[in-house]
Parts: sequence; structure tokens; C-alpha cells
Amino acid sequence: MKDPYIKEAQAHNYRCRSAFKLLEIDSKHHILHPGHHVIDCGAAPGAWSQVAVEKVNSLGRDSAARAGFVVGVDLLNITPLDGAVFLSNSDITDSDTQRKIISVLPSGRADVILSDMAPNATGIRDLDHQRLVNMCLSLLELSQRVLLPGGTFLCKVWDGSEISLVRDRLRQRFQDVRTVKPKASRMESAEIYLLAKMHKQQKH
Repeated sequence: MKDPYIKEAQAHNYRCRSAFKLLEIDSKHHILHPGHHVIDCGAAPGAWSQVAVEKVNSLGRDSAARAGFVVGVDLLNITPLDGAVFLSNSDITDSDTQRKIISVLPSGRADVILSDMAPNATGIRDLDHQRLVNMCLSLLELSQRVLLPGGTFLCKVWDGSEISLVRDRLRQRFQDVRTVKPKASRMESAEIYLLAKMHKQQKH
């Protein structure tokens, strides 16, 4: 209960403290804008989707701005949220789930892919790191199918030997790739985020 972010989350009715990680990243790097279509991967319990709904105006509360769209996906059940469409009990790495995502996106394409997801930790650091890297690479393949040119990709990784592989793959497909660690990430945590902006137009 000494964690100030938990108290802040309760005060602002966010579902968990992780909302402040995305708020901080967005404040600094400006990745969410009104009218954006967003995919939130590993969305449960829904805090990042709450932030996205506010930032992209998916409820249309700002009549002067474009209304966006948010779709969240998780293996777990996600409590419904106004302004978001949730695909609960769904594996984002599964091709059927990816087809569903494309079908619910208004244009079949997204401006932003967010991922705060992580596998259940085994306690074996190298194994957990490798599993999360594999998740990120799977999302990168999804981005090739759905992310618009100029789009943004943000994913959590655990620090380790394979991060350079993910970073190199991102650099092939995005113009601007950087590593970020928001203050809301616990200091003792190995988590960092890879932020890739300006998705390159794919050559056919």
C-alpha cells in the first residue's frame, strides 16, 4: 500500500497501476491521438485500454475531434469497458484471433499496437525472457498485416540476451526504435519497453 501508483490508480479509477506506464510513455512520446485505431495485446485487466479509450476519443466525447477505436485481447477474461471491444479468452498469437482482430477493426488496419503482456513466469530467467521475446516477435508479424504506414508498436520485454534480436527486427520495419523505462515500472523489475515509430510502407 506504500506504492503511490496504486493509490493514484484508485483515485483515477484505473483498473491497475500499469495505466501510469502508458500515460508516461504517451506524455513523452505522443503515440496516442484522437481518431487512432488501437490494438491492446494482453489487455487484462484493462488499464491500458482505459488510457487508450481516453486518448483516442473512442467514445466521441470530444465532438470536435475524430473518434478512435480500441480493441483489447487477452487469454484471460476482461471486464467490459465503454469505448473498447474486448476479445477475451483469446490467444493473440493464434491466426484465428488475428483474423478476428482484423474483422472488428473498422478499416481492418491499426495505427498503434500496444503490448504489456508477459507469459506466466517460471522463475527461470532465461526461459521467461525467451518466451516473452517470442511473443514480441509474433506481434511483430501481426504488425506486418495490420499496422498502417507511419504506425507505432510498443511492447514490453524483459532485459536479456535476445533483446538485440527484437530491436534489429524492429529497425528493419520502423524508422525510429528506442528503449524506454517509465518511472512507474518498479525499479527492481527487469521490464523495459521497446517503442518503434514510423512503420515503413511495405514493398510488394
